[in-house]
Amino acid sequence: MANTAIQNAATKPSTRTEAGRATMQAYIKRMEGEIKKALPSVLTPERFTRIVLSALSTNPKLQETTPESFLGAMMTAAQLGMEPNTPLGQAYLLPYYNSKKRCLECQFQLGYKGLIDLAYRSGEVSTIQAHVVYEHDKFSYAYGLEPQLEHVPAMGDRGSPTHVYAVFRTKDGGYSFGVMSIDDVRRHAQRYSKSFENGPWQTNFEEMAKKTVLKRVLKYAPLKSDFVRGVSQDGAIHTELSDDMFSTPAAYIDVDAVEVDESTGEVIEAVESSDASK
Repeated sequence: MANTAIQNAATKPSTRTEAGRATMQAYIKRMEGEIKKALPSVLTPERFTRIVLSALSTNPKLQETTPESFLGAMMTAAQLGMEPNTPLGQAYLLPYYNSKKRCLECQFQLGYKGLIDLAYRSGEVSTIQAHVVYEHDKFSYAYGLEPQLEHVPAMGDRGSPTHVYAVFRTKDGGYSFGVMSIDDVRRHAQRYSKSFENGPWQTNFEEMAKKTVLKRVLKYAPLKSDFVRGVSQDGAIHTELSDDMFSTPAAYIDVDAVEVDESTGEVIEAVESSDASK
């Protein structure tokens, strides 16, 4: 899909200059034909391209990622039919510092709404929900041979969050749910997420918490291989381009979160951690 000229030119990290930004935009323009072929009919190439260019403008650090990793993340979003970095919360293109390569790379991450969308596409699930429970809500659950789950949100002040749960029901009537306390979610994120201190866990904790519980509970859903292939891209960094991004090698570890000086936009340091896709 991507010709040799693009692949060769993409081996060098871009810089924070007008030329660097123009170069990334030029790559995107050269990929318009491939973007069009990859997208589902409900998402036009023009809209998708505008969304990607907006993501570059909104997050200056994406301008500094290696072109091959940015284009890889972009094409992953396109092939999954996801709008990245929008209020829909389907997917995100995020910059991370690779301490081994000493450069910024772009990682593709599913949002919790993207995860739900993939599950619905499988055709096996009739209902999927994820909710945050607050201290003034009425909430109880029990596992075992007769599992039960009840959540009645409080009217007015609901207090602080205490739990997060996700539930699905299949078309044949089967169902399952999972519950995690906020403390459990936070411990999980601190252990597995490289972006916990300065990434989406700080800017949108509840969304990331819902995603964490959803990924756990959907392991028990009778979903098709396309769902598994889609979820496998969560947290991936691709440095090769293909008309089937699922077939290209992907890195999931040894990439560090970027701490950015809010006043200057400069990288302060790379924070060592482990897998952010969990």
